[in-house]
Amino acid sequence: MRPVYMIAGGITKFAKALPEKDFRLMVKEAFDYALADVPALRRQDIDGSVCSYFSDHFTRQLMAGAMVQDYLGLNPKPSRRIEGGGATGGLCFQSGWEAVASGRMEVSLALGFETMSRVNTWKGNEFIALASDTNFDYPVGGFYTGYYAMMVRRHMHEFGTTVEQMARVAVKNHVNALHNPYAQRPGRLTIEDVRSSPMVATPLTILDCCQMSDGAAVAILVSEEMAQKLGVQPVRITGVGCGTDAMRMADRPHGKVPLLPHENEADYADLKYPGVHSFRGGRTAAALAYRMAGIADPGRDLDFVELHDAYTSSEIQTYEDLGLCRYGEGGSFVDSGAPFLSNLDYGLEFAADGRWPRLPVNPSGGLLACGHPVGATGLMQAVFAFWQLQGTIARHLGDPTLQLPDPKRGLIHSHAGTGTYVTVSILERG
Repeated sequence: MRPVYMIAGGITKFAKALPEKDFRLMVKEAFDYALADVPALRRQDIDGSVCSYFSDHFTRQLMAGAMVQDYLGLNPKPSRRIEGGGATGGLCFQSGWEAVASGRMEVSLALGFETMSRVNTWKGNEFIALASDTNFDYPVGGFYTGYYAMMVRRHMHEFGTTVEQMARVAVKNHVNALHNPYAQRPGRLTIEDVRSSPMVATPLTILDCCQMSDGAAVAILVSEEMAQKLGVQPVRITGVGCGTDAMRMADRPHGKVPLLPHENEADYADLKYPGVHSFRGGRTAAALAYRMAGIADPGRDLDFVELHDAYTSSEIQTYEDLGLCRYGEGGSFVDSGAPFLSNLDYGLEFAADGRWPRLPVNPSGGLLACGHPVGATGLMQAVFAFWQLQGTIARHLGDPTLQLPDPKRGLIHSHAGTGTYVTVSILERG
């Protein structure tokens, strides 16, 4: 495999609705922004594209990817569509990486979008629920908030996780988003605000849940030779991993925890795994990406993480899957302040705990506050990670607050269904 670099990215404002823009225009805005960041790159240098969007229902258009390809002026070059539920954008990013790593392309464009406002909220939730098993779960009223409420209830039972710890995640991500002009729902919250907001599926309130969104994002990936030729400040993609699991949670077998490099079997001697409190596909994706990138201890080898926080509870679960803390310690990890930015005032007090170094999680605001236009979300994470590692947050956001002092390595994580597809990608300052 050849080294692969990201050299540019662009995103649109994520919003509840952008009725004045169709999906083609949104992608073009993000694409034009990315191209403007690399003046030496010409449209004719792009060898092909990978397009990601979750559902034809939201666009009311089959083969929407082909229409985007045409609108960007990339015909007759190769293109294909990627779809994988909530992990669609992450799968698209890795597919773009594969095109370059294999030698098939020198320059690959990964693009994604969603226009979820084109349907009523209840109908949108129904479409999303079709990503569950339509023979078993869906007919009995299986909507995703219900699934995640069930999973976190088990997490609370097994490990003592509290609703206040979940609320801290919401406070963190919404405050981070105050400094992100692309974010859909920035805000200064308190734990009481989160817990007193309308209940959706106990214990998840509306502020524990991400929103449906309109938006687009693109990432431009190139070979090492092309990065040198263009004279850019590239970021290298050093690790990729993907994991899967049974769509129907009742079908998931129990077994030993797949260990990460810094763990041992004694850590989990009494843990029933994966149960419904853990995502085996996420643990698998992380293990593969860490091995490829040479990461021995993610909590110390990574400088930041952008993960799929569709719910505050799933962020806590994902801390554990990624090995940022041990299984069962996700709530304590939040209480310690480890995933918070050190330069922001969140209005919270943290428990002194020397087990974990500071590791900011979702400085962008994550899905909770930035938004979740499904096909664009994983690519949005890649763009923010790219800007972080380039040290160009201030230029792109017009605000230096979210820029980390000297980041060298970051992780992005996309998640579909109840862990049916999960991707992890590692980016390093190159």
